Amino acid sequence: MMDLLLLSRLQFAATASIHFLFVALSLGLVVFVAAMQTMHVITDKDVYLRMTRFWGTLYVINYAVGIITGLVMEFQIGLNWSGLVKVTGDVLGVPLALETLIGFVVEATFLGMWIFGWNRLPALVHLSLIWLVAAAGYVTAFWIMVANSFLQHPVGYEMREGQARLTDAGALLTNPALTDAFLHLISAALLTCALFVAGISSWHLLRRGADAGVFRRSLRWGLLVAPLGGFSAIHWGFVQENVVERYQPMKLAAMSGTLGGSGDASLAPPSWIIVPFEIMKDVAYVVSWGTFLFLLLTIGGRIFRMRFPLYLLIGMLPLPFLAVSMGWLVREVGRQPWVVWGVLRTDQAVSDLEPTAVALSSAGFVTVLASLAVMDYWLIAKFARRGVSAATFGAAAGETEVRPLRF
Repeated sequence: MMDLLLLSRLQFAATASIHFLFVALSLGLVVFVAAMQTMHVITDKDVYLRMTRFWGTLYVINYAVGIITGLVMEFQIGLNWSGLVKVTGDVLGVPLALETLIGFVVEATFLGMWIFGWNRLPALVHLSLIWLVAAAGYVTAFWIMVANSFLQHPVGYEMREGQARLTDAGALLTNPALTDAFLHLISAALLTCALFVAGISSWHLLRRGADAGVFRRSLRWGLLVAPLGGFSAIHWGFVQENVVERYQPMKLAAMSGTLGGSGDASLAPPSWIIVPFEIMKDVAYVVSWGTFLFLLLTIGGRIFRMRFPLYLLIGMLPLPFLAVSMGWLVREVGRQPWVVWGVLRTDQAVSDLEPTAVALSSAGFVTVLASLAVMDYWLIAKFARRGVSAATFGAAAGETEVRPLRF
């Protein structure tokens, strides 16, 4: 007999994990693209325009596919977790509605104007659009974290007839579980993108192609941001431990491997979360210190005369994606058996569905999302390999090299 709760949790874990891979890259890459275009507007140097076009193409691919995974995830939350919606809908409805409005309307609208505004809008107006896209993306992430932080540490509500009613919206925005976690997320996103930029740039530099100037500068940017994002993520991660210790002591005990004898075992998260926690920490240290050392090699251009560091950077590219996945696993599984800490247990939030139906929907959702993820990374790899010549944003007529995609 299949377990309904386990199937529902596995489905959410799979959909959320896949979706977050898109989010982490998009949040970081949009800032890179906006900064590159800003430098082009300020300096009028062609290299920054070419950087903007290349990395902007990869950003749009990731954003377009990623937004579909977000829709799938929100649909399955309503389908499988009706108990959560019933109890906390009055509280979570506002931040989730704002996230949807900003993410799927405001952000997408400005991005569309940026895509089709090349060579049509004044330079400053066009530049402002990509910064508005970036701002909308971070505001969207903020509202998601507002909702998630309520699940970690519920504030600003009171229970009436079995339902949580919002009584203090300000308390949601000043939730102790929010600020440090949001800054940790931003730092991790910047680290993820920086390694993405550095890894792809290293691949092109090893090929010694015609766009070496673009990828030399891109590599410098990636290696400058990577240690900043990495050490910042480590810092805010440790700061979060103070909040976790105060409001979720059982989670901290599980993370540190000292769960035995710490309170009611039936209310404790699984002890195995120490494994993803340690993986996350180890990866963060390796990537942060590694990229810092590689940054030192950019002094005098030494790294461009060495092949081994470039190969290492290519190999390190997936590591931040692994780290952010492990981090979300710790944050979410560490809350178990509560879906809203101390208020609503996970087994009380799950919808009363046939396990077979959940198993079938899980297979469908995971298949769709996995296919989207494969398609996303295939498209990114395809366009990244083609180099700057394949980027069409901001190109004059006849400037770009047009080649059909081969399946």
